[in-house]
Amino acid sequence: MTQIETPLAQAPYIASTAEELRARRKGDRIAAGVDQSVLFPRRGQATLYDDRLVLSGWGDDGDLVLRPDQVTSVANEFTNLYGRFIGGLLNAGKPLILGTTMVGEIYLMIDHRTFMETTDNRRWTALIKEWLGSTGA
Repeated sequence: MTQIETPLAQAPYIASTAEELRARRKGDRIAAGVDQSVLFPRRGQATLYDDRLVLSGWGDDGDLVLRPDQVTSVANEFTNLYGRFIGGLLNAGKPLILGTTMVGEIYLMIDHRTFMETTDNRRWTALIKEWLGSTGA
């Protein structure tokens, strides 16, 4: 009998790589002042398991699966690529930024709510840091 694996956390995401954010034009950044999702072409479900983080629908090749040893950094902050002007005055608008060995730096908005421009990024930052610590990575 097959046992069903229970995720530690699961939520919808929108995302962009740092390279994709760098390539955005000024008009995209202005539009993002109204709706941040303009800057995030990748969409799907983020699912955190004991041994991996899965970003479903990442690209044409399917899901992006990250093991703990493939995540090099975790931050929840504004940067020169995604600043307070775009993300809003609330701390809830800060992107979750993962450094990875697979695709470079990833900017994530977990459970992004367009109307309020809020996310669940602070909670996910803590979850991922705990996950990385519990795996010995």
